[in-house]
Amino acid sequence: MSLPNPSKGWRSSSSRLLALYSSLFVIWSGILMGVMYYEVSAYLDNLAKHSLMQRQHLFSRFSGEQLVDALAVSMTFDIRGIDAYGLFDARQRYLSGALRYIPDGLPLDGKIHTLSDCAESDDPTLPNDSCDAVATQTRDGWWLILVRDNGSLFAVTRIILHALFWGVTLTIVPGIVGWYLLRRRPLRRIRGIQASAEAIVAGDLSRRLPLSNRRDELDMLAAIVNAMLERIERLMNEVKGVCDNIAHDLRTPLTRLRAQLYRMQQQAGEGSPQAMQLDLVLAEADTLMARFRGLLRISELEDRQRRSGFVQLDPVSLLQELHEFYLPLAEDDGLVFQLHLPASLPPLNGDRALLFEAVANLLSNSIKFTPPGGAVILRGINAGGHTRIEVLDSGPGIPEAEREAVFQRFYRAEAGNQKSGFGLGLSIVAAIVSLHGFTLEVGTSELGGARLVLDCRESLIPQA
Repeated sequence: MSLPNPSKGWRSSSSRLLALYSSLFVIWSGILMGVMYYEVSAYLDNLAKHSLMQRQHLFSRFSGEQLVDALAVSMTFDIRGIDAYGLFDARQRYLSGALRYIPDGLPLDGKIHTLSDCAESDDPTLPNDSCDAVATQTRDGWWLILVRDNGSLFAVTRIILHALFWGVTLTIVPGIVGWYLLRRRPLRRIRGIQASAEAIVAGDLSRRLPLSNRRDELDMLAAIVNAMLERIERLMNEVKGVCDNIAHDLRTPLTRLRAQLYRMQQQAGEGSPQAMQLDLVLAEADTLMARFRGLLRISELEDRQRRSGFVQLDPVSLLQELHEFYLPLAEDDGLVFQLHLPASLPPLNGDRALLFEAVANLLSNSIKFTPPGGAVILRGINAGGHTRIEVLDSGPGIPEAEREAVFQRFYRAEAGNQKSGFGLGLSIVAAIVSLHGFTLEVGTSELGGARLVLDCRESLIPQA
């Protein structure tokens, strides 16, 4: 099994919380700026119309030359391109002012109207876009047209939009920087916890999850897990110690028992019923001693200190030696035993004798369970820079439901119950694979039988 990698990028909790906060802040800022824009625009629009109405009332008090003079004086205070006027006679003929034509679509009703196209002229002193306009009749029967450009409103709109843009930018940029900084420390701690957890899962029960001085939620959880690990380690050591002691202590009396039985067999007459019974008892004693030796072997392999003696080794020579060793046995059983190797394979870091023992156990099982006339293949593969060792056969295979159980101690598959063995061979293989940090997979081969793959890419959590 393998532990999941720490969350990356936006998947971490801190990233999601910061993204949610930033989104809510941006949405709220947009709503706030929208309301502000609406309120300010409405206020300025009313202010412009009110100012235009005041000018209308002011000029309605004058007539004749006084009106012309008042309009001329007002132009000196007006802003070019914003305010303009035009004075026309009763027949709507031009008299004075910058506005020489009455804007199209302007009703002559004395009310303020908003026009989309104010004046069709290239004169920069005239408002050419949207404007407010009013046509009022003077005491002399003349028509006075007053216009005011709405461009000032659009200028305020641009200011508000710029403020919104910079507000959102100044929210997102610190948010991204904060997201990056805030997620680094938790992810660094999670990776440290993961490394310790992987070592624990790999069998090093002495490891503990790291703690910091902050005593936050992660430290509280790590402290709880460490307390559980201490209890589990104590119980595991007690159970392991009891099993190892039983296996070790019984080995001596069993050896003495076998020696006594052997003496009794030698003293019994050859071919007598007593001698035949003693042969059966001696065989059972040998079986018990072999099982105890297997248990002690597994316990020895579970000692992680053996990794200190690992060296770089060539898998090609290892596999060639295994093929030469098992070729006579396979031929005696009427099997075809093939070795498939490339010119070279990536080197392995490990104990050569233990790896020889592991692959030898796999080959021994394949040869034992493959019927005469079948085939066994030992294959080495360069899988992207690391070595994969595969053992394939044309035997009955391993049912999918039993592929995990076959690595348990004393487990024997239903198809192999008629074969000799103690159910410890694959348990020893699993212990060797775990010690090296490799992975072991079970599947179905192209020959129709079992396919056992030893992936020699070292990881912290080997699979068995």
